[in-house]
Amino acid sequence: MARVRLPSALRPYAGGEKELDVDGATLRDVLDVLRERSPALERRLRDERGELRRYVNFYVGDDECRTLDGLDTPLADGTELMIIPAVAGG
Repeated sequence: MARVRLPSALRPYAGGEKELDVDGATLRDVLDVLRERSPALERRLRDERGELRRYVNFYVGDDECRTLDGLDTPLADGTELMIIPAVAGG
């Protein structure tokens, strides 16, 4: 089971939850479970092809998943997954 931490910008799409415990062996598995629980959140995390959105970062421990195995990044029991969307401004 992974603990998914959501920033305040994404919490409204997950029922206001700050943290979610989700079963899954890989990042893909966890995102599939989140899609079932919170379809509105899915649209902010993956694009129409099911790929990770470009401006959303997924940290497994201290590493961004794109530097690991992307959607196939393994998640050991108790792994913390932080989802951090990019912030733009001027």
